[in-house]
Amino acid sequence: MVISRFKILTPLVLVVLTFVSTGFAQRPNAQVTPVPKASPQKEEKKPAQTVITKDTGKTATAEQVAESVIFIYGLGGGRATLNQIRKTALERGKISVTNPEGRTDQATYQRWTQRAETLSKEKIRLDQEFPKGSYALVFNDEKIFGVVDNSVFTPTEDASRAFENQIVHGLEALLRYKENDSKINLAGREKLLGVDYYLLDVTDKQSRTTRFYISAKSFRVMMLDYEQAGIKYRRKFYDYNYAQGTLVPFRSTLFAGDKIIEETEVGTITFGQKIDEAIFSAS
Repeated sequence: MVISRFKILTPLVLVVLTFVSTGFAQRPNAQVTPVPKASPQKEEKKPAQTVITKDTGKTATAEQVAESVIFIYGLGGGRATLNQIRKTALERGKISVTNPEGRTDQATYQRWTQRAETLSKEKIRLDQEFPKGSYALVFNDEKIFGVVDNSVFTPTEDASRAFENQIVHGLEALLRYKENDSKINLAGREKLLGVDYYLLDVTDKQSRTTRFYISAKSFRVMMLDYEQAGIKYRRKFYDYNYAQGTLVPFRSTLFAGDKIIEETEVGTITFGQKIDEAIFSAS
């Protein structure tokens, strides 16, 4: 089933859904009228909980922000929906890549993903067709190799690093932080160009940290930052739409410093389709 873009829910509805489902909204204390000649009952005190709200200054916890994001990306079903729908994924689109010399190459791509218990155990294949040739990069058993004309090759260090960064510094690093045993830390709130963000740091077991900029209004990830070899990278997400009941950004740009080095536009994305595991094999 090929998925087209659907009309998105309004930010207000998303926020309301988040508060209801996660149980973050506090209920006012009930007023108890004493009954004559009856022993007063002591009301059980419950520990105060932090609340995510749009207008008040109350503090949110890292877990509340992370779980709100997961809830929204699963269209109210959260983690359970994401795990059920995204067992496999086939994504097709266009990509534009700028090399260090400033030359820009454009390609069409196909990405196959087979979901696993953790992000590190997933199987991912990215096929890219450029005007001068095509090749595939495969992530399997935490190793990366290339395939061209049915022959396996070792990709360049830059190509392997860029492919790995798409995986370990992508949205799934946040959406599956618990499964990956990653640590999360709320670094505060910041307003950029009029948009109020939660800054959430996710650090995996290999000590790789990604900072996610999460809209305090919609709980969508609008951009993320990470640093590697002294270079600061920033990926921005655009054109959010729902595909099979899960939230997907259909366009993204990657910056190295202040220069755009990659632009990706999703054409179609399909979840749950059967995938031949042989495409992830080196043999």
